[in-house]
Formats: sequence, C-alpha cells, structure tokens
Amino acid sequence: MKLKLAIILSIVIWILTYVLTSIFNPMFTDNIPHINIVIPIITIIVTGFFGIIYIRSIETNEVVEGILFGIIVVIIDILLDLIFFIIPNNPTPLFDNFQLHAISITVITLLITTLLGYLAQMTIDLK
Repeated sequence: MKLKLAIILSIVIWILTYVLTSIFNPMFTDNIPHINIVIPIITIIVTGFFGIIYIRSIETNEVVEGILFGIIVVIIDILLDLIFFIIPNNPTPLFDNFQLHAISITVITLLITTLLGYLAQMTIDLK
C-alpha cells in the first residue's frame, strides 16, 4: 500500500469536497429545500476521480488496495471533520447531522474505492 499517496489524496478529496459543497450547496438548498443531495454527488465524483488516480499506480491486489484506500479516506475525512468543525464547535450547514454524514460518506467511499479496485483487476478487450 502506498500510504503517503493515500493520505495526500484523502486530504485533497476532503478539501475539494468541502470547497465544492460550499459553492454548490446554496444553489440547491435555495431551490430544493429539505433535500441535501449535493454532498453525496460531489463525494462520488471527487472520490471516483482520485480513486482512479490511486488505483492506477497499483499492480496487484487492486480490490484489497481499493478497500484499504477507502478506509484511509474515511478515517481522514472523519478526523478532518472533527478537527475543523466538530471540536471547535464551528457549525456549518453541511454537518447538521454528523452521524448521518459519517455513515453515508463511509458507505459511499468504500463502495466506490472497492468497485474501482475490482474494475482495475479486470482485463477488458474492446474490439
């Protein structure tokens, strides 16, 4: 496992997710109240993109590497959320329900990275 690369990409994923959510969340919450779909969509896109970057450098055991990368992304996400928002009591509309956020991000991230690892081990022959 490339731990340093995984940690760096996890931090970049967290920063981009927060910045993009801060930009796009007001547009959706003003037009579609009571539905917060912005965080999961941005998480899927950003995690998918950087997951591909990570998995591309792996030669063997791509599924296991995908799961491990997903676990690192989830741990870094929760730690940075705690450090910047929860512990200093800096409330944002993104974290009204932190438990739901943590569970949904965990499920989405692990599914994406595991699927990317599975797809990376497949040999595809396009004719």
